[in-house]
Amino acid sequence: MTVANSDDRLRVFIGDVQGCASELEDLLQELRYDPARHALYFCGDLVNRGPRSLDALRLARECGAGTVLGNHDLHLIARAAGVRGAKKLDTIEEILAAPDGAELVEWLRGRPVLIEWPDIVLVHAGLHPEWTDLGAVNRRVAAEVDWTGDPMTTPDLRFATTIRYCDPQGKSPPRDIARPARRATRPGHTGPIAPPYAPWDAFWHGPRTVVFGHWAERGLVNEENVRGLDTGCVWGGRLTAWIAGEDRFVSVPARATYQAVE
Repeated sequence: MTVANSDDRLRVFIGDVQGCASELEDLLQELRYDPARHALYFCGDLVNRGPRSLDALRLARECGAGTVLGNHDLHLIARAAGVRGAKKLDTIEEILAAPDGAELVEWLRGRPVLIEWPDIVLVHAGLHPEWTDLGAVNRRVAAEVDWTGDPMTTPDLRFATTIRYCDPQGKSPPRDIARPARRATRPGHTGPIAPPYAPWDAFWHGPRTVVFGHWAERGLVNEENVRGLDTGCVWGGRLTAWIAGEDRFVSVPARATYQAVE
């Protein structure tokens, strides 16, 4: 079971960076980040689509930050393994070409899908309604994932890094239902979608608070037992942190719109 080491530092959770290293630097300055006082944790998707993916990855590692795997991180790992081709919006070539690129990818491979505390769970996208033993999920992923192939073929890993809507059994809606609902979404809203499907957290009843990212269209989520931190920095939004011990959000604006909303 991946349980974070306990210490007296404030836990600071940061939403999807996606290569926006300049904004990450701005946010750390806004937080007055001090490694003696703050323990950093990322919601995954450190890389891709923003302009400085290599710097973002290096900075997270140099800070000794914790992070869970995101779908863009997994795409980088699959690209490095040669089992996926480039996508139109990829901005990870500099990592693949960097002298420390292989070392950084190896570091990513060692990140878990979940990090647990007695009061908080960190995941990139969401939790399956039927997951009752989260430690077992981490162990299952570690045993099943094949890093020489496409890690997205591991069902639990795929769910935890891609889910938005599901039904009470964890089944995703058909694509033709889910996609229009996503396109209709505005920050703070989930968009129209018919039962039995709902945002995954409709089926999470605590008692721990789940911190997640992945859902830029939905924006900041501050609801009972859930904190959603993907505020769309790469799309021209903001980069957001949640300071758990103070239940306080801190964010900085994107310096540019790096990717246009389609």
